[in-house]
Amino acid sequence: MPPSLPTYTATRYAVPLREGGSLPAVIETAEAGLFVTKFRGAGQGALPLVAELIVGLLASHLGLPVPDLALIDVDASLGRSERDPDIYGLLRASHGLNVGLRYLDSAFAYDPLVTPPFATPELAADIVWLDAYVTNVDRTANNTNLLIWQRALWLIDHGAALYFHFNWPGVDEARIASPFAHIRDHVLLTVAGDLAAADARLTAQLGDGVFAEILAVVPDDLLLPETERSSLPFASADEARAAYVDYLTRRLRPPRAFVGEAVRAQEQQRARPSETLSYRR
Repeated sequence: MPPSLPTYTATRYAVPLREGGSLPAVIETAEAGLFVTKFRGAGQGALPLVAELIVGLLASHLGLPVPDLALIDVDASLGRSERDPDIYGLLRASHGLNVGLRYLDSAFAYDPLVTPPFATPELAADIVWLDAYVTNVDRTANNTNLLIWQRALWLIDHGAALYFHFNWPGVDEARIASPFAHIRDHVLLTVAGDLAAADARLTAQLGDGVFAEILAVVPDDLLLPETERSSLPFASADEARAAYVDYLTRRLRPPRAFVGEAVRAQEQQRARPSETLSYRR
């Protein structure tokens, strides 16, 4: 079934989350409660929101645990009484559609030093594979972007993935087929299972039409916003969609260098002597 995205109306800016380039916040919606919302008016514009949607929908298609995604409509009336000038300016610059992830009440951040992974080796391998595929630099020990909720692992915050789209003129065959060396820093790399098996398992689910279906639900206004048209080499949102589909399709063609790089990085990490942690009382 093709993916779909509900649209909810923001009614209250509840809690700022002072982290991340898109300055997220917990937003209350009229129809569906609380969502962690990322704003198009933040410094990097709409592109991190596009990455959030593409990678989140891709993860969902692959059966990985991601909070429900939604489009959050920020009306011009929201924030008029806001006293914080930074929040007021952000909301004013974010009128229209933004991106929200269902707020997971009482969730806490995954910490590899103190938290059990709450994931099978197969799931960890699938997450590593996905992040290598979409060039996600933000799943490290310093910034795991993983939550524990109801004793399960959840993937969040994919705005830093697909960073090639900040330089579309530089997207050539070498860039598309790049191995993604940053995977060596992935927080789940050492606990992941067989990455070659994950590659076979996941690519089997990415048949013809999947990428086009995912891009079809990304709004025109985020793919080609009025404020960013001059910096993007597309005449229409459909042209932008086609470019993303082409990138995702060609990056999946064998031989997949990003898989080989991940396997090598995993072998190197496992070959290192184990570090003994000591604590002072």
